[in-house]
Amino acid sequence: QVQLVESGGGVVQPGGSLRLSCAVSGKFTSILSMGWYRQTPGNQRDLVAIISQSGRIDYADSVKDRFTVSRDNANNTIHLAMNKLKPEDTALYYCNFEIFADFILRYYWGQGTQVTVSS
Repeated sequence: QVQLVESGGGVVQPGGSLRLSCAVSGKFTSILSMGWYRQTPGNQRDLVAIISQSGRIDYADSVKDRFTVSRDNANNTIHLAMNKLKPEDTALYYCNFEIFADFILRYYWGQGTQVTVSS
């Protein structure tokens, strides 16, 4: 069974940095896109950054020039380096992988990791 496991969340002061990681386990054929989303209470889950299998990257406007997404294909892992963090970055962050497994293409979600930016 395919599972995504996130790590790296925590509490940081404004202007600080955090690095999130997400790794996949289980049996699958290939991973297409990898991405990060975030959600605050009462709101929808929004895209933060996404990286395609070919390496194309898209960011939400609110995180451009502060966040950097990268993927390690050898280890089936995605990272999100977050710099110059702001209180409005506080949210539950989820990774999302587009995976081809058992002849089916579907999206898988991690369990979420909390990021809190506060002084």
